[in-house]
Amino acid sequence: MTEDLIIEVLTNAFYTTLLIILPVLGASLVVGIIISIFQAATSIQEMTLTFVPKILVTAVTIIFLLPWMMDKMLSITNRFFTIFLTLLK
Repeated sequence: MTEDLIIEVLTNAFYTTLLIILPVLGASLVVGIIISIFQAATSIQEMTLTFVPKILVTAVTIIFLLPWMMDKMLSITNRFFTIFLTLLK
């Protein structure tokens, strides 16, 4: 196994992980900013007010994007197995 192959595999893994997690983090970030603006405007400083909507939006985003996430994970897994099988031959 050469260094170039290891770098390619790790680059693909990190890129796919970032691509899968980015929409979930983005949705959570947007909800957090909206709730922070709401809290600043109304002077409500309840700590649980930030957690519940973020958890709900994160769960809904994961459920909505799960088929796309699974497709990305399966494609990179197939690519890795193909690379490793060609290495073994």
